[in-house]
Amino acid sequence: MNLYNIILAFSFQEIAIILLIVLLLFGGRKIPELMRGLGSGIKEFKNASKEEEANQKKEK
Repeated sequence: MNLYNIILAFSFQEIAIILLIVLLLFGGRKIPELMRGLGSGIKEFKNASKEEEANQKKEK
């Protein structure tokens, strides 16, 4: 089962409840900071994977 199927398995109400719990746990001010951190982490991962692919191509 891939991630897309798992996401589709949730109904709108379940997603809304999860988002509400996240909002209550972290607060409205902390969520943008968390998302910024998540975005920068994903960006760094993509850059590292591109560099690794470039290194592998150079070795061949």
